Formats: sequence, structure tokens, C-alpha cells
Amino acid sequence: MAEVNRIDKKLAALKSEGRKALACYIVVSDPRPSITLAAMHALVEGGADILELGVPFSDPMAEGPVIQRGHERSLAYGTSLTSTFALVSEFRRTNTDTPVVLMGYANPIERMGYEHCAKRAAESGVDGILTVDLPAEEAKEYHQFLKQHQVENIFLVAPTTTEQRMQQVVEIAGGWIYYVSLKGVTGAGNLDVAAVHEKVTQIKQKTALPVLVGFGIKDAESAAAVGSVSDGVVVGSVLVSAMGDGENQSDAEICEALKRIVVPMREALDSL
Repeated sequence: MAEVNRIDKKLAALKSEGRKALACYIVVSDPRPSITLAAMHALVEGGADILELGVPFSDPMAEGPVIQRGHERSLAYGTSLTSTFALVSEFRRTNTDTPVVLMGYANPIERMGYEHCAKRAAESGVDGILTVDLPAEEAKEYHQFLKQHQVENIFLVAPTTTEQRMQQVVEIAGGWIYYVSLKGVTGAGNLDVAAVHEKVTQIKQKTALPVLVGFGIKDAESAAAVGSVSDGVVVGSVLVSAMGDGENQSDAEICEALKRIVVPMREALDSL
């Protein structure tokens, strides 16, 4: 593992260049195991700064129907935390620079064991883990193991997050703060950019960490609107939808579809 975590290095470099971060989320092994590695490389070629890999879970409570279906397709192949670590190790053979973050749920991590999970993450080249259903006040032990292995502990902050909860989060969060721009699940609702700006400003008063905004980023226009009031955006549902739509397409066709989504977002963010 590098002395400086890849996430910190990447976000610091973007800040120094006056550029916004583009993080791209797909579900591991969706719609089939053979596609994920190629898709990761395609997203980087399209302009992704950070890759977020969804580790499938049978009850992904924060996800809307699009990503839920992605989890279902992935689980049909028996995808696990162990196979995800193996995938990241494979990615690291040819890409040692792009940060990789796992986004998932506590149950598989607890089954593997906090210490073992943190160790495996670091060994495979994972730079951060976002555990959707593990609140900051319950994450202290796990956090120590992640810190020991230089893996960032990334947290969600929602419009409904209280001041007290936000304070607990920023005390142990690493990498960036992931602000959820909408109430509800992924892929839902319409963006209120003024409200996002207000909340991002509030978060930044409490932490020096970058704030990336996700949920509701669907195209170049929404990426630019949210990027203008934050340090970057996280794109998920629109990419997972393209993966699902490509179930009967070749890996190359799916990769081209992903790039057609990501390239205009990258250009829009770089125009800010």
C-alpha cells in the first residue's frame, strides 16, 4: 500500500488543478462477472477519477430499483467480498493509480471479521470502504483496523443528518464526505442545487475533507450543476442501468455505452 492513500493523493491533485472529482459506481459482476474489469478500465478511460464498486447484498436498503436489480444480477453469480478483493487485485496489475472504493453493507464485513476485512482490502489495493448501514457511533472498532491498514473509512451524510450525527461522522471519516443530495433511495427525485450548496457549506464548516455529492447525477447538466457547488460528483444509477441494459451485448459494447455517459460528464465538470 502506498504511503499516501490514493484517494487523498487524487483529490489533492484535483484541488491543486482546480478540477472537480468524478467518481463512478458500478456493481461487481453485473450483469456478468466477465465485464467488471473491462468496465473499470473503460470508466477510467472515459474520465473517472475514482471507481466505486458496489458489493452486492440481498437487502440493499439505500438503493433504488435500478441498483437493487444490479445487486440481484450480481448475487446470481455468487459474488462476494472475497471475489471482489480478487477483482481489485486483478485491476491493480495494470492500474496502480486510480482509487478504488468498495460500497456495501455491514453483514458481509462482519462475517469476514473487521480486522481480516481491513487487511484483505489493503492487500488487494482497495483504498476506501463505505459501509452504508454502519453508523459512525458503531464503527469505532472497525475504524481502527481500517486506519491501521491505511484504508479510508468513508461515510454518507444525508439531508436529514443531524448536527450531532454529522459531528460523529467527521471525527472518524476519511477520504471524502459523501453527501446524499436527495431524501430517499438512489436514482430518485429531482435535484435542488441550492439546497445541496447549503448543506455542502455546512459540512465544510466541520471538516477539511472534500465533499462529493451523489444520488441524482444523471447527465452532463446535473454533473455540472452539482459540481459547481461541491468538490465533485458520484454517478451510479445511470451507469448501473446501462450495465443492465447491456445484458445481451458484448463486453466491448457495454464499455462503449459507459464511456458515452461518462465522457460528457467529465467535459462538463472540466468546463467549470
